[in-house]
Amino acid sequence: MHDTNSNDAAASGLALQALVWALSDDTRASRLLALTGLTPDGLRGGIGDRGLQAAILAFLENHEPDLIACAQDIGTSPKALVTARMTLENMEFEA
Repeated sequence: MHDTNSNDAAASGLALQALVWALSDDTRASRLLALTGLTPDGLRGGIGDRGLQAAILAFLENHEPDLIACAQDIGTSPKALVTARMTLENMEFEA
């Protein structure tokens, strides 16, 4: 039996780590904002939103070099980041 709350928290935590990683590079941060349509204010105001968290992970997933680099830097696997995105998207639909 899976602990859904634990899985949800883990997915959210990975998304937040991925966001910090993405924002640590100015070029990558600009690309994140441009491709997702997010704004700095939107990020600050919506960081707890599962849909926004899923969008951050999808951004990485759509550029494999970033997905791999992020996973290595935050100590996880690319598969875990993709699974976290799917978990967050499923949570969004269940809400």
